[in-house]
Amino acid sequence: MAEILIVEDDNNLRLLLQTRLKPRYSVLCAANGVEALHVLESKSIDVVVTDVMMPALDGYSLVETMRSQGLDIPVIMLTAKDKLSDKGQGFFAGCDDYMTKPVNFEELIWRIDALLRRSKIAGEGKIVIGAVTADSSNFTVTRGDEVCELPAKEFRLLYLLLSYPNKIFTKENILDKVWGYACESDETTVRTHINRLRSKFESYPEFDIVTIRGVGYKAVIKK
Repeated sequence: MAEILIVEDDNNLRLLLQTRLKPRYSVLCAANGVEALHVLESKSIDVVVTDVMMPALDGYSLVETMRSQGLDIPVIMLTAKDKLSDKGQGFFAGCDDYMTKPVNFEELIWRIDALLRRSKIAGEGKIVIGAVTADSSNFTVTRGDEVCELPAKEFRLLYLLLSYPNKIFTKENILDKVWGYACESDETTVRTHINRLRSKFESYPEFDIVTIRGVGYKAVIKK
């Protein structure tokens, strides 16, 4: 069970967060950033959910301290500060996600699960979907005894889509993330690589690569 650390100075909200998350995760709590750092020294935490405005050490400073210590644990900030500049400060400090209060607990769980999945993918360098494994160490996609070794760009494109199921990536997003911001490739390059991937994996029952007309592409995981 994933270990979640809640950092919140409001006793009632901290208890409510703990109560809502405990059925799904193992939950530890801290009342401020200083207490949180003590917990992080002694426990293996998978995701930190932290308030921003706290005594002793606020959320921004907590995340900055974590990153300076080499702790790359995913962090979600919860705060009533909803200005764009406040969100920018949170991301600049090193948080991974940002939610404004009042908290929608169902959405919070979705976001925690997404960070847990991405953290696992990043740590292992593999995506497993049913019988399919995409392995970034050798750019291969395996299904049973079948092994398909992909060119680097094709693999990175597939890996990007499978890392974020149902997330739509525009052609511009894909060019930036797969080919690099300064690349001279165009949308035709993306379409060509998408068609190649479809041709290679159209018989796989685990996932589809879907075109969103006029927008971009997404991967859909089949049940």
